[in-house]
Amino acid sequence: MATTIKDIAKKAGVSIATVSRALNDDEKVTEDTKKLVMSIAKELKYNPNLLARSFVTKKSNIIGLVMPDIFGEFFMELIRGVDEVCYQKGYYTMVTSSHSSRSTVEAIIDFMGKGIVGGIVLMSPTIDDEIKRTLKNNQLPLVIINGKSELEQYDSISLDNYKGAYDLVSYLIKQKKYDRIAHITGPKNNNDAINREQGYTDALKDNKIAVNKSWVVTGNFTIKGGEEMCEKLLKQKNRPRAIFAANDMTAIGCYQAARKLGYKVPDDVAIAGFDDIFVSQFLTPRMTTVQVPIFDLGKKAAEILIDKISSGNHKSQKVKRIKVSTKVIIGESC
Repeated sequence: MATTIKDIAKKAGVSIATVSRALNDDEKVTEDTKKLVMSIAKELKYNPNLLARSFVTKKSNIIGLVMPDIFGEFFMELIRGVDEVCYQKGYYTMVTSSHSSRSTVEAIIDFMGKGIVGGIVLMSPTIDDEIKRTLKNNQLPLVIINGKSELEQYDSISLDNYKGAYDLVSYLIKQKKYDRIAHITGPKNNNDAINREQGYTDALKDNKIAVNKSWVVTGNFTIKGGEEMCEKLLKQKNRPRAIFAANDMTAIGCYQAARKLGYKVPDDVAIAGFDDIFVSQFLTPRMTTVQVPIFDLGKKAAEILIDKISSGNHKSQKVKRIKVSTKVIIGESC
């Protein structure tokens, strides 16, 4: 049976109320009593009920992380970044995602309405009207990770998706001399994908290369989606010579499709991605991609949020707008 504060109080010879105050570092409790209570709590391997404690203290040291999904290396690295900062600062991380079975709004409401978390990191590919309405009366500190700053009252962190895509496509054109470049986009309502597609389009136009609409196909950021769209491109009579995939998972699918159709990378078709996930460096040939500091993105979001929680009056603080830079990583796939 788990140890309770009643067990600690009995062994320490003090009241349950004193134990509760001591565990919450109440200034009314003497230092000697605090040390005694903490020592016994450690000896008895006491694990506090964090939810019950938050109701008593009116504070929560749990950070809610709302994500579109938790599958894949990108999301796992983001979680790891948030959790590292939380651990260092004495907070806990609670992760939820919308998946396909419920909306982002439902995930947000779960955190907002139950008094479980002290603040929220929200990663959403798009901020639609329903999310805006949900957050309108939100009293919790909130940091948004999104490709576009759509809610001016909240701190936000975004990637420089446009420049990353523009620089990569410019590299393919200027350094590698490709002029037949296709693009597999991400989902149409995803701000990151929209900015990457715009970077691709502008890089072509600035280098006086016409955009071939049949070479711009819609993907979904998955390996399977990348494989299907790459096959579609490579089976065209007038097929592209290089493919810029909107993320590395899509690019991995392109590798599979090229292999399936008997094409060699990069001899027959060049492939480039975006994100520089860990596995991309182990592909053969090594993928050319855009490096995104995913882990640091999570860390920065958690640091901003905890700073707002600690301030005690987060609404009076100046809103932060942070854009994280990217870098082209040159491999042998192009």
